Amino acid sequence: MSELKIDTRLWSSKARNLSPYVPGEQPQHENLCKLNTNENPFPPSPKVGEAIAKVLQQQADELRLYPAPESDELRAALAELYNLDINQVFVGNGSDEVLALVFASFFLKERPVLAPDISYSFYPVYANTFGIELVQIALEEDFSIDPDAYRQPCSGIIIANPNAPTGLLLSLADIRKLAGEHSNSVIVIDEAYIDFAQKEEGSLDTEVSAVSLINEFDNLLVTQTFSKSRSLAGLRVGMAFGNASLIEALTRMKNSFNSYPLDKLAQAGATASVLDVEYFTQTCQQVIDLRQALTADLTALDYEVLPSHANFVFASPKDGEASAVASTLREQGIIVRHFDKPRINEYLRITVGTAAQNQRLIDALKVLQAEAESVTE
Repeated sequence: MSELKIDTRLWSSKARNLSPYVPGEQPQHENLCKLNTNENPFPPSPKVGEAIAKVLQQQADELRLYPAPESDELRAALAELYNLDINQVFVGNGSDEVLALVFASFFLKERPVLAPDISYSFYPVYANTFGIELVQIALEEDFSIDPDAYRQPCSGIIIANPNAPTGLLLSLADIRKLAGEHSNSVIVIDEAYIDFAQKEEGSLDTEVSAVSLINEFDNLLVTQTFSKSRSLAGLRVGMAFGNASLIEALTRMKNSFNSYPLDKLAQAGATASVLDVEYFTQTCQQVIDLRQALTADLTALDYEVLPSHANFVFASPKDGEASAVASTLREQGIIVRHFDKPRINEYLRITVGTAAQNQRLIDALKVLQAEAESVTE
């Protein structure tokens, strides 16, 4: 196939100057061990498939009709789950769409938006797309977030919690501090991985999700996704929780771009997932247990592993050759994520896989370590 030549003469200046987000690759391999995009190792609730099949089998004729524009049934299920009013819940086509609407709704102002310098790499893309000034605040040496570093004028703050790619968790006390000190700015807590977080022993916080704070702060918006803890990355459903006024702004922005972001199948499947609390709780705990075991195994191989509250670990080999390790693993069909960026270029972000996938990774790393040791002897 000949190389595609792109002619940009008809493009707008905005399209010409964009630097799009680059998602984790989806490689093809006969015996692939895919640990690079933080997908859940377990399938979604069986009730998801049943709900979608019901639509296709019993209500297929209704596919000629538009879906509910505000996904009322799904929003009601989420509201009940979190003990909120339905007007405090917003849903969209994946959390990436929700976050794009967040930037457009709250950050298009004269003052900059603040975000950690090491975090979800889509944030700078959104800022560039909408022409928003983004000021990135450096993480501490241990990769933690210092709330005091955000004491400057801003239109808003956005923080992934647990952070990506580090997996570290910001406490509710620190989120309270940010929301209280920036009462006239929107504080967005992006909780893509929050369901894998664990309450810390001795903590006064009764919850780990900032959703528990939205009735306390009218400037706090919390985003989440069905892609990780609910194993529905392929269904594309994201949500936001906040004061009804914030949700109304998101709804207005959504309806200015796409009035029907979730189709009937997505709404039915996502609602079924929310209602199956038992399956959700069990699989989240299984991922947490697998994460702890993977952390212990990597630590035994002298990897430095940050304390993760997500469905991945951020680990650095003792010799610091993270890029070489990633390349060698790739040759064996084991794909992990390496970020060639300052401060984190000696770390690997490794998705928590099944027990068999994790063991395959550890076995491969043991061989690499043995080979390295034999060379130095």
